[in-house]
Parts: sequence; C-alpha cells; structure tokens
Amino acid sequence: MQATMRKRQNSAMQASAFHTRHGSRETETSLKKPQFHLDLWFYFTVQNWVLDFGRPIVMIILPLEWFPLNKPSAGDYFHMAYNIITPFLLLKLIERSPKTLPRSAVYLCIITFVMGASIHLVGDSINHRLILSGYQLHLSVRENPIIKNLKPASLIDSFELLYYYDENLGHCMWYVPFFLILFLYFTGCFTHLKEERKMPLSAWLLVGPSALYYWYLVTEGQIFILYIFTFFAMTATVMHQKRKGFVPDSNGLFLLCSFSIALGLVTVWVACLWNDKVLRKKYPGVIYVPEPWAFYTLHIKDSQ
Repeated sequence: MQATMRKRQNSAMQASAFHTRHGSRETETSLKKPQFHLDLWFYFTVQNWVLDFGRPIVMIILPLEWFPLNKPSAGDYFHMAYNIITPFLLLKLIERSPKTLPRSAVYLCIITFVMGASIHLVGDSINHRLILSGYQLHLSVRENPIIKNLKPASLIDSFELLYYYDENLGHCMWYVPFFLILFLYFTGCFTHLKEERKMPLSAWLLVGPSALYYWYLVTEGQIFILYIFTFFAMTATVMHQKRKGFVPDSNGLFLLCSFSIALGLVTVWVACLWNDKVLRKKYPGVIYVPEPWAFYTLHIKDSQ
C-alpha cells in the first residue's frame, strides 16, 4: 500500500515538474522579441529583381540563336523559377508569422497565385516574342502594325484573348493572392515592445530595392487599385492595433515603408508622363499609370 502511494506521489511530482518546465518555455516564447526576417526578405527581394524584373531584360539581351522563337526563352525559365520560389518564400514567411493565420485562406491564395502566374507565363512568353517581331506595347492589339493586317480577321480576336489572359486574368489571379498573403502576414507583425518600433540597419538597406520593385509591380502589372487598397488596409490595421497598445514590429515597419516609398515613386512616375499623348491614348480613364515597358517601346527602343 505504501509503495503504491509513493509511486503516485512520484508521478504527481514529475507531472508537476513537467508542467512547470513547459509553462516556463511558453512564457519565454511569448516574451521573446520578434526578429527581423533578414534572410527571407533578402531572398524575396533578390529573386523579385532577378526572376521577375530581369526576365524581359534577359530575353532582349541574349542572342536569338540561343533561344529560337519556337522554344522557351531564358526569360521563360526565369518565370518558371519565379513561379516555384515565390510561393515557397511566401509559405516560409507565413510560417514565421507570430500570429496563427487561417490555413485554408493561405492555401487557396498560394494555389491561385501559382495558377495566375502560370497563365501569365504563357501569355507573357508569346507577348515578348511579338515584341521581337515588331509588336509595340504602347499601342493596343488592333492598332499594332503586325496585328491589324492579319488574315483572317478572327486571328486578331485570338491575340486579344491572349492579351486578356496575359494582362487581365493572369495579373488578377497572380497579384490578388500575392498582396492578400502579404496583408495577412502584416496583421501578425505587431508587438508591445518599444524596441521594435524601429528597423535594424539591414532592413533599411533592403527598403529601397523592395520599394522600387513594388513600383515596378504596380506600374507594369497595372494593379494600382489593388495596391492602394492593400496600403489603406495596412494603415487601418495599424490604427486599429494602436488603440489596443500594439505597434508594428520591424517586419511590419519594413512592409509599411516599402509600400509608402513605392506609392511616392508611382506618383512621381505618373506626374512625369502626365502629358504624354500617346500613352494617354493607351491608358484612358481616370487612373492613368503607364507601364514602364510601354514607355520603353515608345521612347527608347524606337530612338535606338
């Protein structure tokens, strides 16, 4: 009987010690300061510049003999790598979020992102081959010299469908989940710690390239409305969390600064091209945000 009582006491003491150690670990985890994800943001910035922004540049620079027009180009391989690496980095970013995010929403966003980027891969690949054949991005599909004289005329409708998949559907399915994931991640980037109100030097070094890439994304992707809504949602989240006593941590500040600077760059870009009549015709309407590659084919390529 005494042996049984001793065993019960020992097991109770062990359980108590386990819970004490486990509780202390949880306390340490909750008190641990959030760290700036330098590795992920660095990889994210580099691959965006190399695989996305550098994609059309590589297609123009490399000789056509290396990549025939009926085969995938170097830019296409860059796009394929982007479609694989970017979702992986987004998932790793979500994993490091201090806040538990809805998995179903994240998975749906990633799936939609991959599908949209893949649609864009096909459309953009053909689009850049058309550029090498004389297609002018500052003109509409039907106004392009190499398109408007096609016979039968129904072929023009096919090229307009291709343009729709590339510039409209592909961009929508690509960028909407992309910015939604960034926003979901941002909602978890808040802390009580005053030390996290400022960014480390490494974050400041990445803000410039990151903001410049977002400028390119907004202008070339024609997603100003989506971008500005995301920015307003982030700002509203900051105001809401501030009432609760929370402030953005270094990762949240990094996103806010990148988005703010990018918005300023877009404003300057639009102001510089405000009176361009040709681009005005290509981009009618209230929201006028010309694409950089349309500017290239109009003012740079033709002058070379």
